[in-house]
Amino acid sequence: MMKTTIQLTVLTCLMAFLSMMPAANAEIIDPKIDDYQVTTEMLDSEHDDYDEGAVDLIGKSIYKYMQLGGDTSALTIEQKNAAEGYYDRYEDAPFFGLSNLWILLCAFLVFIMHLGFSCIESGLCQRKNTVNILFKNVFIICAGLLLYAVWGFNAMYPGDFGGIFAPGSPISNADYGATDISYGGTGLCQTGFADFIFQAMFAATAATIVSGAVAERVKLSSFMIFAVLLVGFAYPITGSWKWGGGMLDGMGFYDFAGSSVVHAFGGFAALACVIILGPRKGKYTKSGVKPILPSNMPLATIGAFLLWFGWFGFNGGSVLSADPSSISYVIVTTALGASAGGIACLFFSWGVLKKPDLSMSLNGILAGLVGVTAGADQLTLIGSVIAGGIAGILVVVSVLFLDKVKIDDPVGAISVHGTCGIWGTICIGFPFLTKADVETSFITQLIGTAAIGAFAFIFSFVVFSIIKLVMGVRVDEQEEIEGLDVAEHGVPAYNE
Repeated sequence: MMKTTIQLTVLTCLMAFLSMMPAANAEIIDPKIDDYQVTTEMLDSEHDDYDEGAVDLIGKSIYKYMQLGGDTSALTIEQKNAAEGYYDRYEDAPFFGLSNLWILLCAFLVFIMHLGFSCIESGLCQRKNTVNILFKNVFIICAGLLLYAVWGFNAMYPGDFGGIFAPGSPISNADYGATDISYGGTGLCQTGFADFIFQAMFAATAATIVSGAVAERVKLSSFMIFAVLLVGFAYPITGSWKWGGGMLDGMGFYDFAGSSVVHAFGGFAALACVIILGPRKGKYTKSGVKPILPSNMPLATIGAFLLWFGWFGFNGGSVLSADPSSISYVIVTTALGASAGGIACLFFSWGVLKKPDLSMSLNGILAGLVGVTAGADQLTLIGSVIAGGIAGILVVVSVLFLDKVKIDDPVGAISVHGTCGIWGTICIGFPFLTKADVETSFITQLIGTAAIGAFAFIFSFVVFSIIKLVMGVRVDEQEEIEGLDVAEHGVPAYNE
């Protein structure tokens, strides 16, 4: 009994001693020194000195100081606001490691989309051009990542610049290796390297869109030069206008995950190239449009579903943290938009073409995805269904119109990404499609998507025209008839 009493007494004394420790631990920081000072301007998101990363880092330290029993009377109102802001955002966005892991997983999903593009492009084109298509896709992702590391990332995300153009520079260990919230606060909760690899996957997509539209007749070397210039220099410029805090962002233009920044940009670049390149031989005859049948519809279907799968990372990763509420909502609107696009396209094309068309239906899914990408976090659930469904109808109208004016796009890339990219951007300017607290202007959205599309078209038209004058952009007629696999690569995709 005595032994038990002594043990309880010792334990009680130990607990009393430990209860005194927090106040001592709180002295780890001195909130009065300059390193922990917060100004009103740093907290004001509209001010040039606003810095969420710096404020969150200070707020984290102040919050810890308060939790460990520090003297709160020594804190300024701004310091308390920083701590409260950190707490509020931290409750919404899980800890740094989980957020960083989520962004990396999303980057991997977007990487898988390049396999999806390869499959759908190969499946919808003729088998004699399969190796050529796959080769272009291999080149695009490899060159795109390197170019974005050497120049593009730091040109697209300059932060403080003239609003129109910023010179790029290579990424480095010193700038992006921090493993705390100093890089972007809890709103951009990841390392700089995670941010880079996620955005780099987006960059390569622009040239992949063009690849599908110019398939089966473009000269390989000419396309490779064009892709380098498009991904390496043109894409970061327009990307900086919105995501880098440039002129469109200053106007209030909104594009959550890239209906215009990525998709309309790629679609209008493709349109310019196709106009210069001309249609495939035999596609348009005196008696009308002669369909050039796809080689492998099962492969095309696999490609479409891979793209849908990867799109969950494309849109979900654009939350830029592991905020559970935002991620789950964006994933749902993405799925609903894709489904509505597929259903609307399926029945609309069936009625127009008098037959159920699988290739149209696959593009309808992709159209629905593009249609909700700009507003995946802002559209209501019914709004995402309406936006995706209208995109599914628009893609059919666009494909038929382009055929009517003899613009040959073997995979429908211009319609899916260009036409539906515009729709996806402007639809969040309609209040009846978005949440009640969303403030987006239809006119601003229209100006933004027009600016990005126009720049992509003009840049591509000028550059592709110069390449055409210097070295040509199209294979000769005999090579096109023979197939680019043998003519350009010397090996067929399939050996029977």
